[in-house]
Amino acid sequence: MSTIKPIFLLADSQLLFWREEDVPFLERIRKAIEEEEPGKEIRAAYIGASNGDAPEFYDLFKAAMGEAGLHKTRMIPSELSEDDREALDQAELILLAGGDTRKGWEVFQKNGLQQKLVERYYAGALIVGVSAGAVQLGLKGADESGMFDTFRLVPFVVDAHDEPNWTQLTRVVPKAGEHVRGFGIPSGGGAIYHPDYSMEPVRHPVVEVSVTEEGQVRQALLFPGERAEAEAEERGTFSPEVQSLLDEAGGAPSPAEDEKLVN
Repeated sequence: MSTIKPIFLLADSQLLFWREEDVPFLERIRKAIEEEEPGKEIRAAYIGASNGDAPEFYDLFKAAMGEAGLHKTRMIPSELSEDDREALDQAELILLAGGDTRKGWEVFQKNGLQQKLVERYYAGALIVGVSAGAVQLGLKGADESGMFDTFRLVPFVVDAHDEPNWTQLTRVVPKAGEHVRGFGIPSGGGAIYHPDYSMEPVRHPVVEVSVTEEGQVRQALLFPGERAEAEAEERGTFSPEVQSLLDEAGGAPSPAEDEKLVN
């Protein structure tokens, strides 16, 4: 069985081009993928459903991948052909672009990527979410129409570039379920969700939002170099619909099996 990879959550595209001590941030992604097969040519898939498949954002993605030496890229459109599905099945790196969180999620429900991306994650693909894509990888999305379930691969509510007040995050977390926490990723920053259920800030501190036993919303800062871990009840948080599909397909492991994979 392929090793489950970290999930990279980016507030925007800045980290795709960011260098720390002249080392591209994308080297972390490359190394995570190459752990099993050093030197392997990495195939990268870009999914732009949330921005209406705007070609200029795919061009930005290609430019970032090129700077990291990743030249085998493909745009996966909202209406997938069989070739697109095959390319997605073979991709070691999958990026979910920013845009409109609900719009993108509705496309995923329609074209089958709601299930497919969960399967690819458990098959060992490394997934990156940018802005709306980062939100979709968490527990909930929200807009003026209300909250909705998303991929739930990251067992937290995720929000991006809404600093300094994090209005939506502090509104959603108390309504998202008992013991649910949220993380706000500021502009230019990111967070890495690791297979050991911990969250690691990148470049800038992230804000952690939780609810106290007294029902008060609490904010705390988590700095780069620190990690926050998910509680046991936050793990294995697929929606019933996705879990049912995965069970039928023999896809993702149960929470108990998932525990064995990372311990």
